[in-house]
Amino acid sequence: MVEGFSPRPEFPPAQGVNITQGNAVNSGLDWGFKQLTRLCSLGVVVILTWIAWVVFADAQPAIAKFGWEFILSQQWDSGEQLFGGLPYIFGSVVSSLIALMFALPLGLAVAVMTSENLLPAPVRVPIAFLVELIASIPSVIIGLWGIFVFIPVLMPLQVALFDYLGWLPIFGTEPFGPSMLAAGLVLAVMIIPTIASISRDILLSVSPSLRSASMALGSTRWETICLVILPSASSGIVGATILALGRALGETMAVTMVIGNSNIISASLLAPGYTIPSVLANQFAEAVDELHIGALMYLALILFVITLGINSLAVLMVATIRRQGEGQ
Repeated sequence: MVEGFSPRPEFPPAQGVNITQGNAVNSGLDWGFKQLTRLCSLGVVVILTWIAWVVFADAQPAIAKFGWEFILSQQWDSGEQLFGGLPYIFGSVVSSLIALMFALPLGLAVAVMTSENLLPAPVRVPIAFLVELIASIPSVIIGLWGIFVFIPVLMPLQVALFDYLGWLPIFGTEPFGPSMLAAGLVLAVMIIPTIASISRDILLSVSPSLRSASMALGSTRWETICLVILPSASSGIVGATILALGRALGETMAVTMVIGNSNIISASLLAPGYTIPSVLANQFAEAVDELHIGALMYLALILFVITLGINSLAVLMVATIRRQGEGQ
């Protein structure tokens, strides 16, 4: 026996307490909790399948008439019963990629600045709170801000791009305000909180021992951030980015108010465009013909498949990056 320590006193079992009865109750609660979580998970799958089936069934008239040509056609004339979804698919993808191009570096910078002690805490915490607060603003409010504040501010830049770089196809349209570029930048403002807040939580969860080990080997702070912290959190950052892209693809009101709503495909970012959520919001209330409703539901089905594919790709990418990280 170690000197200075006394043996732990033996406690006699309490009289009248059935230990096996308590274990049976806990086992029953565990079983019930497992069944409840399985039921909830199955419910999510059922609801998702139900939504997909309803959209697919309503899109059947357009699928039967146009088939795969609907995706490649640019015609949209409800009077002539001619429908094609290419301008809307093009607008959704391009505006979302523009948003992601601007939002990813800004959101990642905000995440690094608010997770590392590069700024004093009285400054760092309010910045993180204000950035996350943007996510709670209704999209129609951001759309109004885009029309009355952002587009007038952006207009001189669009004019300068046309005047000096108009020989490039991407700036070859004389701007008049609403445009694909304006929609992409407004979308960027909307998805920055998603990237910043999730990436910040991921960076904060990185083990402090990695920072200490990197600094002990002589790395500077920025070398530690760029070569150790960010690679360690890469799987979470990729997931946050794909989640933000999914939100950008499905955003409706703000984009409808600033994109110009033109179904003419143009290579110029200064030209107006159209997205799938925008055409659904604008035309669904006035669609009365079965084929017109079917064409809109066909677009909704395409958006559903694109979003589902992107989220599935994100899961695969996160799993691959995580396996590679564990293998190193």
